[in-house]
Amino acid sequence: MREKTILTICGSLRKASINRALMETLPELAPEGMRFAEGPSFAEFPHYNGDLATESGIPAGVTALGDAVRAADGVIFVSPEYNYSIPGALKNAIDWLSRLPDPPFRMKPVAIQSAAPGMIGGARMQYHLRQTLVFLDAIVFTRPEVFVSQAMQKVEGGRLTDQPSRDAVAAQLAAFAEFIDQVS
Repeated sequence: MREKTILTICGSLRKASINRALMETLPELAPEGMRFAEGPSFAEFPHYNGDLATESGIPAGVTALGDAVRAADGVIFVSPEYNYSIPGALKNAIDWLSRLPDPPFRMKPVAIQSAAPGMIGGARMQYHLRQTLVFLDAIVFTRPEVFVSQAMQKVEGGRLTDQPSRDAVAAQLAAFAEFIDQVS
């Protein structure tokens, strides 16, 4: 298997979020040859507005994130669920990225993970994010899925510590590496 660079995008802007903890655990669980780089922050992106894009151009941060997506072999979103859906700041970032020339998600292998305090672990967010990514022509990886439910009891010291959850993440990462080889 060839070496792969995976861009990670955390849907939570909180420094101590359980999704950031999950994301920061990925290198420990990845197969050999999978390297991770966190995407540039979207925290300061203005709300998407077509007039703003026309008058001022695409913000530099949007271009930087788009370039990072294009340069990666694959992308993993690790995101909470807000109000049964995608966090607004993440959706805004995706809306900006969708307006770039040479769309960055077009034919890009993408996997999704989520951690949540509730029983279904962010499943509704994943469903909505998949819908959005399909529209952007991403190649969305489907199985195995990673939903870390009751995540507050499974994260300690900024790391995912629950062994069954760690096993599920490791299985997804191994399968995602093979998927990237198949579709690239």
